[in-house]
Amino acid sequence: MAKKLIKSLFPTYHKVREHESLRFFGAVLNDPNLWHLNRRSVAGAFGVGLFVAFLPIPAQMLTAAALAIIVRVNLPISVLLVWISNPLTMAPIYYVAYTIGRFLMGEPRRGFSFELNLSWFTGELVVIWKPLLLGSLVMSVVAGLAGYIAIRLLWRLHIVRRLDLKRRRLPRLGRRGGPAKGP
Repeated sequence: MAKKLIKSLFPTYHKVREHESLRFFGAVLNDPNLWHLNRRSVAGAFGVGLFVAFLPIPAQMLTAAALAIIVRVNLPISVLLVWISNPLTMAPIYYVAYTIGRFLMGEPRRGFSFELNLSWFTGELVVIWKPLLLGSLVMSVVAGLAGYIAIRLLWRLHIVRRLDLKRRRLPRLGRRGGPAKGP
């Protein structure tokens, strides 16, 4: 059921392959592993997408696409998951990343004042880039691993439940291979 839902929400293979920003990948996009919806491919795509989503880099979608191609996991899922960090969520994500990095580096808490201009931004970036980068890397690794493991476990749980349901529906077999008699 989840597979059908995912297929209905995602663009077709041909539509993505012909997208102008992905054309430079060329024939590499013909790899069927980039389009499969199986446990390995989807879990890997979650790992890649979540890893890239928390990195403070430009062109996150392109980075996720390149990583998905390198590790041969589902390309559309990898690319779509980077939208976790979008203009509405970037500030809180990077604030948490900076806080984690500052804590790990043992830096003291600083006062904060905000001005919306380029000189403030460049001045602050010079001071906060190390803790921000460290915190972002930690969040990326944790989110990527958590996404990968969660999808593997959820997929496995779904399969086990489906098999259990199938077993309950089948009639019990007697000793001679026929249905068991009696209650």
